[in-house]
Amino acid sequence: MYKYIRDAWKNPDKSYVRELMWQRAPIWRREKVIQRIDRPTRIDRARSLGYKAKKGYVVVRTRIRRGGRRKSRFTAGRRPKRMGVNKITPSKSIQRIAEERVAKRYPNMEVLNSYWVWSDGKFKFFEIILVDPQSPSIINDSKINWICEKQHKSRALRGLTSAGKKGRGRKTRGKGSEKRH
Repeated sequence: MYKYIRDAWKNPDKSYVRELMWQRAPIWRREKVIQRIDRPTRIDRARSLGYKAKKGYVVVRTRIRRGGRRKSRFTAGRRPKRMGVNKITPSKSIQRIAEERVAKRYPNMEVLNSYWVWSDGKFKFFEIILVDPQSPSIINDSKINWICEKQHKSRALRGLTSAGKKGRGRKTRGKGSEKRH
């Protein structure tokens, strides 16, 4: 079943996902910026990133503005070439910024991973999987209890999630990866 869901989300414009999102996106825009949800929108993606439907796991949908930095134009003292208004892009990806904002909103949880759910002209929507390291069901689960150790505190804010590692150029290791970022 997950295979068909994955295939539908690979090409959202050519599958049932487009009609689904035409109904959901207006509601999402009216919701809070960081909205806790009962279950993942993309169950296949969430499961592949480590989500399980049990206590200790929380899924949060967040929206974040698209595009580069919003810089105001200088009033005096520069020629246009040196103003630096357009094409000023952050070194962090929008997904990583979304993870960090959610991590600050939920300080007792750790960000496990995140994935894209929808984009419109103004916003990008991501769903972030959070794990509660104090939950007994997480502490007793040998597959996820690594996140309870102290070195995994504030993972998202230190760039240790998948999106964070990608932005820091840490996806490849070893000889030949010195300049790959």
